[in-house]
Amino acid sequence: MSESENPTPAADKPETPPKAKRITIDIPKDMKAVYANIAFISHTPAEMVIDFAQVLPRMPRGTVQARVIMSPMHAKMLQAALSQNIANYERQFGAIKLPQQISLADQFFRFPQQENDDDSDDKED
Repeated sequence: MSESENPTPAADKPETPPKAKRITIDIPKDMKAVYANIAFISHTPAEMVIDFAQVLPRMPRGTVQARVIMSPMHAKMLQAALSQNIANYERQFGAIKLPQQISLADQFFRFPQQENDDDSDDKED
């Protein structure tokens, strides 16, 4: 057998990227969208937990609307996807302005205190 009859070894062939598999996602007809303006994030070594809640103006209590539990890897992928989508949004509509506060977490991720809140530990006797 001559060398010209030998097929080209696989290592010499250019690699073709694997084809992306299409996944079909069904959205239940009775699924309701929820609005959340606050999120609480906690984690264990194996998972990230995000509670999405809604707090209405001048209301002392909020309500958790949805809880999402995911692996740390999926949470990091979500972070990357959010960053990319926020960048795309800002290219299309302009920069999203954030309020200048000492701590954005204190501004957006806490329940508001009422003036007559009896449970407040900050009261002076």
